[in-house]
Amino acid sequence: MLGWSINLFRIFGIQLAMHVSFLLLLLFAAWEGWMGAGLAGIGWSVGFVLMIFFCVVLHELGHSLTARRYGVRVPRILLLPIGGMAEFDRIPRQPSAEFLISIAGPAVNLALVALLWPLRSHAIDPNETGIPLAFSEIGNQLLYVNLVMGGFNLIPVFPMDGGRIFRSVLATRLTYLRATYWAAMVGKTLSIMGALIMVFLFQHYLGAILFGFIFMAADSEYRQVLRREEEAVYWAELARRVAGTGAGSSPGQWQGQPPPLIHGPN
Repeated sequence: MLGWSINLFRIFGIQLAMHVSFLLLLLFAAWEGWMGAGLAGIGWSVGFVLMIFFCVVLHELGHSLTARRYGVRVPRILLLPIGGMAEFDRIPRQPSAEFLISIAGPAVNLALVALLWPLRSHAIDPNETGIPLAFSEIGNQLLYVNLVMGGFNLIPVFPMDGGRIFRSVLATRLTYLRATYWAAMVGKTLSIMGALIMVFLFQHYLGAILFGFIFMAADSEYRQVLRREEEAVYWAELARRVAGTGAGSSPGQWQGQPPPLIHGPN
């Protein structure tokens, strides 16, 4: 599914791409604008979506450029209707590196909030169409968007930015696998809570779907890390046996690590 994308252009050598489903978001925005204010509404609604995703691209560039300082290759940034995704060839296991890479995106949003703060307006917009009549009103909208984007991404819901920050902190005290396990468990629990809040408190079903996606992503990433750990142990054991030592534990097992997610920690 992620292969259904359209390459746009390169920025800092990173390919910016748009998933085909993003076109549906633009069509929906155009329809909403047309129903609200005709042609002017289409221009404002589609333009505002593009302004939001300009901020999304800056957010992902924050992650990407910081990651490249640690030798991580970033082939592309993919725009989806639910946001953006920077694709890394690997995630550094050093806690400090993951912390800085993860916090860089929300830091960009908070920096944009600081830049937009002087442009905010306290006036009530009398325009019934919902189309901003002044640049300060656009500044208000973008300030709010970046404040929500930065704050939401700092929630410790793995594998969102806040969840990765949480894992990096845990990894200073725990093994990488155990840190991933607990970050995923907390993230999945908060995802369930978030989905329930979205459905029963706000009747926001798209938000509930987003939390469902985050839940599945947390479980998937934990299992990937677990599989890599098992493979590393297997090949290390095989190498010892070939060398004739016969030392160590059996392939695929180790001491002091949690078993697969469905069984819980030791």
